[in-house]
Amino acid sequence: MANYILSACTTADLSNQKFHDRNISYLCYHYVLGDKEYVDDLGSTISMHEFYQKMEEGIDAKTSQVSVGQYYDYFKKYLDNGNDIFHVVFSSGLSGSYNSAIQAVEMLKEEYPERKIYVVDSLAASSGYGLLMDKLADLRDEGKTIEELNEFVLNNRLRVNHWVYSTTLKYYVKGGRVSKTAGFVGNIIGICPIIYVNKEGKLIPVEKTLGTKKAETNLLNKMINLADSGLDYADKCFISHSDVLSQATSLAKRIEETFPHLKGKVEIYDIGTTIGSHTGPGTIALFFWGKEREK
Repeated sequence: MANYILSACTTADLSNQKFHDRNISYLCYHYVLGDKEYVDDLGSTISMHEFYQKMEEGIDAKTSQVSVGQYYDYFKKYLDNGNDIFHVVFSSGLSGSYNSAIQAVEMLKEEYPERKIYVVDSLAASSGYGLLMDKLADLRDEGKTIEELNEFVLNNRLRVNHWVYSTTLKYYVKGGRVSKTAGFVGNIIGICPIIYVNKEGKLIPVEKTLGTKKAETNLLNKMINLADSGLDYADKCFISHSDVLSQATSLAKRIEETFPHLKGKVEIYDIGTTIGSHTGPGTIALFFWGKEREK
């Protein structure tokens, strides 16, 4: 049994049950919906469907990075119980939380010089971050040391492929990433942007497709071309979505038909409130192990 805590944040977009089953501890982000602050508690307080419905109704959702104090308190409770900590953080390319975690660790190392505290940048997001955590749970259960987990993350985190498409440009316009004119025209003709997470852990729009079926096929082809061993891919595959379960299920079915050696069924999760505050409803994201990401 490992003598360290394996830990992540709720931005890994796994279900509460999955975190529990894999014995992965997690720190909750916070978000503001309208004028009220909530804990990103994996849909326990507000269901994911209700959250996205409120966004569709025009209620603004905002997020903030985890503070140094929050990380300090979170880590301290495990250190007080005599545990070492291996914590993987949401991509530094999308949030400043990594820096907050590092500052908290520097403070705690002075108080607990005998403890090992590892904080590693995942350079991953949503259930891609979750896919990485799931692999680390496997390695921990195999008896790997905390140092071996650190080495694995540093050597393999860029092999987690992230491919995303959105069924609407509405929230790109709202976030200032697309002009109102381009968003209006794009929504009329059914443009679905294809987005990629690069080696710096940043979201980069790379292509445009017309219609959701073509976007779905685009993601399937990315996996065929980039997954470890191609069509003989034999590892896990995760999909996350923001209130478009039918489309996530459609993509999962095609993946299971295409990759006969897949390790189990495709696992489907909700895009949580932190990331969903920026994507809005209508996003589908595919994650698998494959070729190392490029800039």
